Amino acid sequence: MQLSVSHKEIWQITHPIIFGNLAQTIIVLVNTIFLGHVGNAELGAAMMAGLYYLVFTTITQGFAVGVQIMVARRLGEGNIDRIGKIFEHGLYFSLLLGIFLLITLCSCTDWLFSRIITSPNIHVSALEFMHFRQWGILFVSINFLFRSLYIGLSNTKIITLTTIMMAFVNIFFDYALIFGHFGLPEMGVAGAGLSSVLSEATAFVTFFAYTLLKLPYKEYRLFSFQKFDIGLLKSVLRISIPTMFQRLISFGTWFLFFAMIEHLGEEPMAISGIVRSVYMLCTLSVFAYSATANTVTSRLLGAGKATEIPQTLLRILKMSVLTLLPILLFFTLFPREVASIYTDDATLATQSVPVLYTIYVGALIMAAAMIYFEFVSGTGNTFIALIMETGVLLFYIVFIYLATTVFRFHIRWVWCSEWVYSSLILIASIVFLKWHPWARDTRSKNL
Repeated sequence: MQLSVSHKEIWQITHPIIFGNLAQTIIVLVNTIFLGHVGNAELGAAMMAGLYYLVFTTITQGFAVGVQIMVARRLGEGNIDRIGKIFEHGLYFSLLLGIFLLITLCSCTDWLFSRIITSPNIHVSALEFMHFRQWGILFVSINFLFRSLYIGLSNTKIITLTTIMMAFVNIFFDYALIFGHFGLPEMGVAGAGLSSVLSEATAFVTFFAYTLLKLPYKEYRLFSFQKFDIGLLKSVLRISIPTMFQRLISFGTWFLFFAMIEHLGEEPMAISGIVRSVYMLCTLSVFAYSATANTVTSRLLGAGKATEIPQTLLRILKMSVLTLLPILLFFTLFPREVASIYTDDATLATQSVPVLYTIYVGALIMAAAMIYFEFVSGTGNTFIALIMETGVLLFYIVFIYLATTVFRFHIRWVWCSEWVYSSLILIASIVFLKWHPWARDTRSKNL
């Protein structure tokens, strides 16, 4: 069967998303590299606080996924003049959500950290980091909305541009504010938090300017501020809320994972900080291809081409693996050199190597799991995706608890939990593909 979505088109959608995902990864990566040379406590603090912050950002990202699905569906139908109204209603909600999350961060962070983090050094440094970092949620809420618009439109070049801008701003201010260069104060871990906020603010300005100057926004009726439609917002939220809860549960569990590792001591925590950063680099392309699978699924359903979806998913999977393999090969050949980028401690770098090998296997499983899981969301069955993820995470949490608290495994075997998560998600998603009547689901036609 000749597929309407070619390899070239998949890559055109995906590669800017890779750069978009790189934006948040660069923030984590640069923070980890610089703070790893400051001390293990600072490295552990930035990782814990960064994950905590990520839990909140994923809520805004989950809402944006609903906007992305509806935009892609309207594009597939040819109803492009309805896209602006979807975006505007998403904007109203994103602003309110960002303010609510900021208030929550400001009021709850100290209380929560005091009950989760056992190391006094990590606790103090984590609060210093969040003092500035929490303000970025206002920009992130809108940035994810812009990303969802452009991914839904399959017009993702702007994501590359914002990534480049964020990277330059983050690297410059991380170096300047952590260590006190170029006449700026030496702020240590607090400087890492502030530089991250500045990079997110830069992305917001870039997205807004590009939309006004380059996008034919009048065709989409963007910024026309049409009459508020509570029914439309409910339609977006019907898709988004399960995804918001799914992302919250997923990354909340990820935070819990590191909280349990923190109880093993500062050294396992420092190793996990390095491993987490490398793992994020390995899976950059994986999550980009999964986002492509989501928007392509939505578009094909909107165009009445549901029969093409299984083969298209397989095509996306093959491209994802082919993109991932060279990355894994490089990291496999030079694991100690990669670990040494993050720390001056030769022993710590050496101890990180076996754990790195573990997550390389996890990345391969993840490549398949995320594509098929995002397909589930792309059909509009976001509630099923939520149930699916919740069930898998229950097994995941049990494994983590046994590994860190009951049996106190070596950190290498603790990280095998990623194998458990990815494998179960993959199996559940394939079962959905094979036996759920998703192509005939009338709810998806009414999105």
